[in-house]
Amino acid sequence: MQEKTRGGLFGRLSKTRENLTSGLSGLFKRGVKLDESLYEEIEDQLIMSDIGVEPAQRITQALRDNAKAEKPQSADALLATLTAQISELLEPVEQTIDTRTHKPYVILMVGVNGVGKTTTIAKLANRFKNEGKNVMLAAGDTFRAAAIEQLQTWGARLAIPVIAQQHGSDAAAVAFDAYQAALSRNIDVLLIDTAGRQHTHGDLMEQLAKMTRVLQKANTELPHEVMLTVDAATGQNALSQIEHFKSIVGVSSLSVTKLDGTAKGGIIIAMAEKFGLPIRFIGVGESMQDLQPFVAQDFARALLPDSLGSEYPGADS
Repeated sequence: MQEKTRGGLFGRLSKTRENLTSGLSGLFKRGVKLDESLYEEIEDQLIMSDIGVEPAQRITQALRDNAKAEKPQSADALLATLTAQISELLEPVEQTIDTRTHKPYVILMVGVNGVGKTTTIAKLANRFKNEGKNVMLAAGDTFRAAAIEQLQTWGARLAIPVIAQQHGSDAAAVAFDAYQAALSRNIDVLLIDTAGRQHTHGDLMEQLAKMTRVLQKANTELPHEVMLTVDAATGQNALSQIEHFKSIVGVSSLSVTKLDGTAKGGIIIAMAEKFGLPIRFIGVGESMQDLQPFVAQDFARALLPDSLGSEYPGADS
């Protein structure tokens, strides 16, 4: 698993790792002692990597506690503890999606403009199809004709049916019709696209709530999952997006995109700490294979270097 991580995810998270590692390496290169001032600086470096204040405090306190018991004599020993603490914090949100619980399993895809939501839908559809599932797409972004065409293009490319109506149609009606079609065609997974919207747009957020209400007229359990796509590059702003979408439409899972192009990958830790929502997938590139299931240990290992290569001149007892 380690080799796979280094060859794939390790390389894709280089910007975040370099951002975090440059600060940590600088601390140890100065030959500082393992004392309170070092812990405070480690905490500062974690916060500056968008990990968030509370997670950074928890992780740093765990380092203190471990040091008292283990008395590490090298930067790499402390680094191993840091990696383990991050992995432990992330493990609760590593929850594999199981679409076998319902048929069709209905996923409502939501998110703000520009986060890569529609592309994520296509990658999810491709993944489910490769797993042997019958997949259907619904073009619920009726505000933009281009959005309908984009989803139809993906459907044609992947040989996956797309339920769509004309530009300006009622998005809730599209979702309802798509569910009925999925039932009649023995579909395993129905992915419903929605219009990208800022979480501060009350009227558009209300439309999402309407889509949910209309779906529930067909089946009170719908949708089975509301997956919010967030762009890692937005950093701490992603937390407010999750908060607002969760309050309006009951977000139940996350997909985090564009991790390969940002130094703010630590925001995943902040998301896990604040919301505890399952992180289903992470996007680390443009190809279909670059949407990967989230694995806590792999992510923690890819977030940090293998070695800082410094010995402590001494450690406080």
